[in-house]
Amino acid sequence: MKSLLGVNFGQLMQILIGVTMLALGLIWFLEPLGMVIGGLTGLAIVIKEVTGYFFGHGVPLYATNIIFNIPLFIIIIKQRGFAFAQRSLIAVIWLSVALWYCQYIPNLFEIGDDLILGAVFGGAFMGSGIGIVLRISATTGGSDTLATILKFKFPSYPIATLIRIIDGIIILSGFFVFGAHKGMYAIIAMIISSYMINFWLSGMHFAKAAFIISNKSQELSEAIIKELGRGVTGIKAKGMYTMNDREMLFVVVMPKQIANLRKVVYKVDKEAFLTIADVKEVLGYGFTQDYNSLGL
Repeated sequence: MKSLLGVNFGQLMQILIGVTMLALGLIWFLEPLGMVIGGLTGLAIVIKEVTGYFFGHGVPLYATNIIFNIPLFIIIIKQRGFAFAQRSLIAVIWLSVALWYCQYIPNLFEIGDDLILGAVFGGAFMGSGIGIVLRISATTGGSDTLATILKFKFPSYPIATLIRIIDGIIILSGFFVFGAHKGMYAIIAMIISSYMINFWLSGMHFAKAAFIISNKSQELSEAIIKELGRGVTGIKAKGMYTMNDREMLFVVVMPKQIANLRKVVYKVDKEAFLTIADVKEVLGYGFTQDYNSLGL
């Protein structure tokens, strides 16, 4: 089902949720504590403080967000077309709206003047919000839009790294306006935000991959399929010490199934060699349903 500007309902909901989380991170934690985490919104905090000092009334964050994003959108539309930019357009418009209405939402976290809590929660809210929006190939404007533009020109650079560089420059402006003390806490917030962006972009559907070398590969694969309900793939391998051909089993399971997997493997073959690795994201039969249930 199509929705606003050709964006389906699921994508629209992700934009609204992600942008609202971003706005709450700013309004609840970062702006009140004078922490400039970076991005256009961070620059907006600096502008509001400076204009408030000279003119007695600072420029609202939502106004700065709209004004500065106009030239960025002109560029990104030329690069990727309106189909890509329309998702970001919705996000940017909603961010300005959210920066306005989030001022009237009571802060559920009573952190007072605690800079470390402000950095942790502010960074987590902002990073999660940006990450949710970026997952559907949209941006919230500002530094992530600029990073997306640069990513188009320099595809070898990770987008999270580009965002960190841009944010770092803006954070330096915060040092001059709010002081080094708050600026250092803002760096902590930026690191947490970058981590959360990577977390969402890498995927939330974690799993475990197991590689099993055994002389009873056929019995093992049958036991795993029967006991755990997971598919098993046999891979031809060769022991470079013995030079013997062997079959290595590959299976992906949910984290909660690891204990049962160990039991099944060593019940069949106590001499089996088992290696378990982390998997950040899994798509495909047996995992797709769980993934879609997240609405991502």
